[in-house]
Amino acid sequence: MNEKKWFALYTRARWEKKVSEILTRKKFENYCPINKVVRQWSDRKKVVHEPLFTSYVFVRVSEFDITPLRQIQGVINFVYWLGKPAVVRDSDIETIKDFLAGHVNIKLEKTPVNANDKVRVLSGPLMELEGEVLSVKSRTVRVALPSLGYLMFAEVETENLKVISRVIPAAVNMSYPLYAIR
Repeated sequence: MNEKKWFALYTRARWEKKVSEILTRKKFENYCPINKVVRQWSDRKKVVHEPLFTSYVFVRVSEFDITPLRQIQGVINFVYWLGKPAVVRDSDIETIKDFLAGHVNIKLEKTPVNANDKVRVLSGPLMELEGEVLSVKSRTVRVALPSLGYLMFAEVETENLKVISRVIPAAVNMSYPLYAIR
């Protein structure tokens, strides 16, 4: 079974474009999402193209190709999830491509909580209540706090939450934290 899947490669710092070029020369299908960013200098504005994900390049290969890819200059390793190279869904790659095609100056923001996580509120009027994260937006989280037989919703700052348990999806989703093993 040599089905091709998307994987995330962890690269040396500022080597994303170089690694993408090397992969292309070696005939590996890859994608380095490039963000168009407007930079302001004292005398002018300029649009610069920089990688959307620092130190990441996506590559579409079969599992047979994983070992040779680790030997490519600039590649540190694959990004791992649950002890295996993280598989990125085709739909996630398409979503990134579509989003980049329609927007400039995109900003990424990591979030310490994800939808479906069970959390405990650490401060504020809802302190010590536990609930489930329903959605995450910017710096606030919508949390369902079941009590007294009702479902209450509250917008809570992410720094006021502690994750108690995390739901691991059946298919790995890029919205979850990634790590690379050296």
